[in-house]
Amino acid sequence: MRLPLLFLFTIVLIQYGDCRIAWWSNFVDMWNEKTTQMKNYVQDKGRSFVNYFEGVQNKVTSYFKPSRSASGRKLDVTTTTEEYINGRFEIYLNEADISDSELFEVIAPPVIQYNCTSDDPMIHMTTPQLIALHGYPAESHMVITADGYILTVHRIPHAKVGNGSKSIEIPRKTVLLHHGLLGSSADWIIAGPEKGLAYILSNAGYDVWMANVRGNTYSRAHITLNSECRAFWNFTFHEVSQHDLPAVIDYIMETKGWDAKLNYIGHSMGTSVLFALLSTKTHYNKVLRAGYALAPVAYMTEIRSPIRMLARFADDIDYLLSLLGQNEFLPQNSVLRWLSKHACEINHFEEAICENTLFMLCGHDEKQFNRTLLPLILGHVPAGASTKTLVHYAQEIRNKGQFQMFDFGHDGNKRQYGTPTPPQYPLEKITLPIALLGAQNDWLASTVDVTSLYNQLPNPIENYVVPLKEFNHVDFLWAIDAPKLVYNKLLDLLEKGGNKYPDVDVEIIMD
Repeated sequence: MRLPLLFLFTIVLIQYGDCRIAWWSNFVDMWNEKTTQMKNYVQDKGRSFVNYFEGVQNKVTSYFKPSRSASGRKLDVTTTTEEYINGRFEIYLNEADISDSELFEVIAPPVIQYNCTSDDPMIHMTTPQLIALHGYPAESHMVITADGYILTVHRIPHAKVGNGSKSIEIPRKTVLLHHGLLGSSADWIIAGPEKGLAYILSNAGYDVWMANVRGNTYSRAHITLNSECRAFWNFTFHEVSQHDLPAVIDYIMETKGWDAKLNYIGHSMGTSVLFALLSTKTHYNKVLRAGYALAPVAYMTEIRSPIRMLARFADDIDYLLSLLGQNEFLPQNSVLRWLSKHACEINHFEEAICENTLFMLCGHDEKQFNRTLLPLILGHVPAGASTKTLVHYAQEIRNKGQFQMFDFGHDGNKRQYGTPTPPQYPLEKITLPIALLGAQNDWLASTVDVTSLYNQLPNPIENYVVPLKEFNHVDFLWAIDAPKLVYNKLLDLLEKGGNKYPDVDVEIIMD
């Protein structure tokens, strides 16, 4: 159980390493009451993760061959992982003592002390900068929601334009890409022009729009609230579905013209948001042309992600918020900045830990993961999400995996919904044609749950399962073979789904 404990310690550092002293004192008090319950639960449920963690430990052991300890003692191949970890920690302690600094400032300094020789400036670029770097047109649009959040929507209006071109054609074919939990618009371009879905769609003749939900890197503003206050983070994917997504869709339609048909492609939480919107604000079923759900998350009965461990405490909202953070879950903090900055120099041991911490919630497909993307991924992910959103998903798991609205407790539900329990989203009201694209190794969206969702949709297009059993949740974004395994199929479905667009219906802008 050493590695699981190490992982838990790492998460605690990431969550509460930045000026949360008040939280720690509260946590100690609560811990005395919760320790026995959590210990019994983890011992019971943790057995299902033994094989996974043993695999990680074997990977770590095989990767790392240390030469010297922190004290200078020469180490051989028999040195254990624990000895190495203790040695690394000893180095940090010594550096903190010598420099009279806080330990955390040594582990993850706010200002990097040196640059590695292959430091890539792309790590620090924004989504529009990355797009422009590859020669594509990039735009940023500001959208204000009905409840006051200021969102940034990024756009690739058309494909690259050759030298000497006299005009630019803005395609009528339009697509909105919506990221998942902890993601941003950068998710769709990190893989580069050859493998990034946003670029592939642009090359295929689509006007590509990319959403950013409230609270992420590009949407951290409000007309009255400060992002440091708890009220700013008082939302889940439900509020995103009721305010963010309608505002973005309306903005695109007003920009393009209400006769344009907008395709929607969502990943993970981006699919939850779509299903919640269409089942509650049903007129959007006629606004959109078709929906395409990558790794769709609605029902969560056979989830394998460690997020299910939180489900036991889903009824104690205050406790979960204290454990995970009152406001933001996994912000872009100094630990991740440090990892991204030094990714070109981290050794194999740290690389393995980094990969498996990042993909712990979603699963890890070693063969399909392009390690050269690691610094860029760490520079943009996680992009920020509310802790309450994670609690919402934990509640669904707790309540037999049902796709339901947020549970405020008996009294809170009576006030909010007029019923003692939260209502389920009425999926039977979704008339939009929707295609589901799932994977067998998806820890968050099992094929069983995706099939159940497919059977509930009134107008499904197809239930496509990626023909690679190792393919997982994040592979839909960054897998080496994502274009061949997913995007080619997606392009075909885009052309077949809904009404055909006239090839000559374009807007001409003269230079």
